[in-house]
Amino acid sequence: MSYSVIYEDIGLKDYKQTWDYQTEIFNKLVDAKKKAAETSVSPVNLAGTLIFVEHPHVYTLGKSGSENNLLIDYIQLQANDAKFYKIDRGGDITYHGPGQIVGYPIFDLEVIKIGLKEYIFRIEEAIIQTLGELGLKGTRLPGSTGVWLDPELKGKARKICAIGVRASKFVTMHGFAFNVNTDLSYFSHINPCGFTDKGVTSVEKELGVRQDIEKVKEALKRKIKGIFDLEWFKTQS
Repeated sequence: MSYSVIYEDIGLKDYKQTWDYQTEIFNKLVDAKKKAAETSVSPVNLAGTLIFVEHPHVYTLGKSGSENNLLIDYIQLQANDAKFYKIDRGGDITYHGPGQIVGYPIFDLEVIKIGLKEYIFRIEEAIIQTLGELGLKGTRLPGSTGVWLDPELKGKARKICAIGVRASKFVTMHGFAFNVNTDLSYFSHINPCGFTDKGVTSVEKELGVRQDIEKVKEALKRKIKGIFDLEWFKTQS
């Protein structure tokens, strides 16, 4: 049976405001599951949520990351019109900015009947298949999450999509950052995802043409729907 999910594209939005918003949705799902467990009542399968968003320039550091991977100080952050947050996802440091599709799937993996490793694998697969439609060959790098180009070529590996998640009671939050028309110069101020020997790239850089990000969103949305067997839930207006 398909998993019902509310899809929201909230455009360009401040990172902290979006973090608070997805946390609110996440907590509702987790609390509903906890209450059901305490009362031994079968939980009502609440709809999940998939948020697409672009953020103003911001760096986020996961709970397992090192602040040393941010290579500029707070004065330089301000000079680059960027913000910095320590957050509650896995992974190290990454950058979010305009031209990047950031996806926050708030899914109940118990309903989908998969574990966290399979969840991440499916997110990667959705990105890989979207890249394939665009004419690029994305793949995985063993021992690392995310989607890469040419990871097997020494000195050529470059990341095009970062993934960092948090899960509680099998409910996920945070997600992925897919570089489409991203200003890659902002990555020069960090060791992306903690790596010092690998690069980053974007669809625009690889193809040499600025992309229609709305079309890329639609392709990615379609891939996620198919790979996770989702059914879009229409809210009452």
